[in-house]
Amino acid sequence: MFRLSRFVAALHSPVPPMRKSKAPVVIWNLIRRCNLHCSHCYSASTNKHFPGELSHEQACRVMDDLHQFGVRALILSGGEPLLRPDIYDLAQRAKALGMYVGLSSNGTLITEQTIDRIADCGFDYVGISLDGLQARHDNIRGEKGAYAASLQGLRLCREKHLKVGLRFTLTQENALDLNGLLQVMEQEQIDRFYLSHLNYAGRGLGNRSLASHHALTRWAMEQLFTTCLTYQQAGTPKEFTSGNNDADGVFFLHWVRRHYPEHTQKIIDMLRQWGGNSSGQGIANIDNRGNVHPDTMWWHYSLGNVLQRPFSEIWSDQQEPLLRGLRQKPRQVQGRCASCAYLDICNGNTRTRAEKSTGNVWAEDPGCYLNDQEITR
Repeated sequence: MFRLSRFVAALHSPVPPMRKSKAPVVIWNLIRRCNLHCSHCYSASTNKHFPGELSHEQACRVMDDLHQFGVRALILSGGEPLLRPDIYDLAQRAKALGMYVGLSSNGTLITEQTIDRIADCGFDYVGISLDGLQARHDNIRGEKGAYAASLQGLRLCREKHLKVGLRFTLTQENALDLNGLLQVMEQEQIDRFYLSHLNYAGRGLGNRSLASHHALTRWAMEQLFTTCLTYQQAGTPKEFTSGNNDADGVFFLHWVRRHYPEHTQKIIDMLRQWGGNSSGQGIANIDNRGNVHPDTMWWHYSLGNVLQRPFSEIWSDQQEPLLRGLRQKPRQVQGRCASCAYLDICNGNTRTRAEKSTGNVWAEDPGCYLNDQEITR
C-alpha cells in the first residue's frame, strides 16, 4: 500500500521515520458469502453458503496464535464480513488483545439496526467500497440501490465518530467517476480515500480487459496527487492511499521532480524505506477456509492451512518456495522489471498480474504504467 498523504506531507514538514513490524498486517476473509455480486471481486463471492469455513472456536485459536506471533493489525473482510454472525465477538476479541482492527465492508448492511453493535466493537477503521457514482456503482455491484445503502452506511459510521474511508477500484469502466467520488468525500466529510488498481484475481481475472489503460491510470494518480496536496495546503489534510500497483511510488517521485525538485532526495529516501510491494512479507491473507496466502490476490496458491498448522509456523517456513522468492532482495524479476532503475523502490510490483498474464511469477508486471524513460535514472 502506498500511503500518498504521508509523502505529500513530507513536502511541507518533517515526518517521523516509518516503523516496520516484524509480523505482517493480516487481511482475514472470515466469510466468502456476500449479498452483492461485484464484477471485479477477487474472492468471487456470491450470496450462498460456502462450506468448510472456520468455526468461532477455530477462529479464536487462530487469533490467539496471530497475537502471540506479533500480529498487531488485523483487517476483517469477506465476502461481506457483516454476514458472519460472530463478527462482533471476533472484532471485540481482537481489540481486547490490543490489535488495530479494521472492517472492510460493502456498507449495505451498516444500518440503523446494526450501527450500535459496530460502534461498540471500537473498529479503528471502517472501509466501504464505492465503485463509482450511483448508476455505475449499482451496475458494477449487481444490485439497484446498493450505492444509496453504502452511502448511508458511511454516514452512520461518521455519526458514531468511527474513522471511515472510501475504497475505489479503478477500471476503464468507472474512471470518469473518480472526481465525482472525490467530491463525495468532501461533501460527506470522509476521512480517507483508497484507490485500488485492478488486479487479476477472482472475477477481476475475467474482467481484466477493464483494467484502465496506462494513460488513464496516470491521469487518475495525478488527480489523487493534486487533491491530496490541496487538502494539505489548506491545513485540512485527509488520508489518500493506493494499492495493487507499486509503480505509484515511482510515478509520484517523477511528479515531485517536476513540481518540488528541492525535495527529490528526501522522497527517494522515504520511498526506499517504504520498499514497495510487501506480498509475503508485510502483508498476509487468511481466506475463509483457513488457507494462508501471500496477499489477497493469491487465492490460487496456498502456503498452508491454519487448521493443520499454526499461522506462525506457516509464515516462518523458510523452505516455502514462493515465500522465499518474494522475500529475496532484490527479487529475481525479469523483463522491464529486471532492468528498472527503481526496483529498490517498487520491489517488482505485483507478482500475481505477471503470473496470470504469462504463467511466470517473475515476469515483468503488465500493470506497470511507467514508460521506458521513467524507469531509468
